[in-house]
Amino acid sequence: MAAYVIVHIRVDKPEEYDEYKTLALPTVHAFDGKYLVRGGPVHVLEGAAEWERVVVLEFPSVARAKEWWDSPVYAPIKRIRHATARTEMIVMQGV
Repeated sequence: MAAYVIVHIRVDKPEEYDEYKTLALPTVHAFDGKYLVRGGPVHVLEGAAEWERVVVLEFPSVARAKEWWDSPVYAPIKRIRHATARTEMIVMQGV
């Protein structure tokens, strides 16, 4: 069953974060994932969401999403994200 990685992002260093975006794309594809949402305007309908950027990834399973997140290929790219943005990331199984 499909799983979804949902990321809320506040970018602190936009130019360096662009490098992360470029490098992350092929790693997602390598683990059978795809982007469903990758940035764009956020329109708050309820609550006090203060996110600048939202990303939604789809993977074939929670296990495959975790393999991507834990992979040696993504690890150095993840460090770029940590150095350039503040993020909250979850994975959950779809219905």
